[in-house]
Formats: sequence, C-alpha cells, structure tokens
Amino acid sequence: MLRVISPARQNISPLPRLKRRSEFLRVARDGRKWAAPGLVLQAWRRRGAAGAEAGSRVGLTVTRKVGNAVVRNRARRRLRAVAEEVLARHGREDTDFVVIGRAATLKRPFRLLIGDLEKALKKLDAYRD
Repeated sequence: MLRVISPARQNISPLPRLKRRSEFLRVARDGRKWAAPGLVLQAWRRRGAAGAEAGSRVGLTVTRKVGNAVVRNRARRRLRAVAEEVLARHGREDTDFVVIGRAATLKRPFRLLIGDLEKALKKLDAYRD
C-alpha cells in the first residue's frame, strides 16, 4: 500500500513526548494553565535544560468524562495534530506542555482548535514568533 504524505506534514517532525506520569504531575503542580473552549493547556518552563533535554516536549491526555476509548482516541488524534502544527512553530523552547482534551474538542472546528492553542500559548507567555 502506497502511503502519501501531505506536503504540510513533511516538514513537521513529531514533538518529543512526555511519557511518565511524574512528568505530567510536575507540569500540573509547578506550571501554569489556561482553559480554552476546545482544550486546556498546562505549561512548565524547565530551567537549565541542556543537550538532549533542551527543546519543548508535549503530553496529551483526555479523561474518561469525554467518552469511551474510541472517542478519547479520536480527541487525542485531533489534539496531536493541533500540537504538531502549533507547538512546533510557536512553542517556547525548554518548556513542557500538557494538552488536555475537553468534550468540545471533538466538535470544535480544527481552525478554532488551532486558535485556542495559540491563544493559550500567548496567555501563558510561552508563545514565540
């Protein structure tokens, strides 16, 4: 099967991910958060990160309140696409981000989700041009 990659996605590499629960908890405990209609963004700036730790990382989560596993996975896929598009270009370096899905994540138009994430970055002072 031939897989066609869209030109927009060829230049975007996947962002490094937060994988351990302790990383998510640190961002929630020490970071700042902003709630938008389509998502919640938490950001924590890592001080003194160098080498392999430099750069921004992202974690995605959707609670069971949003729906069953199929619904949550669909919401995570949408959030991952938004995060790859916005955080790769505008996310501040040396920052950990956690993007939390909400019930409106599935029904909100994709362009508005992008706007929600950009606005949240600006509100948390983590936006770079």
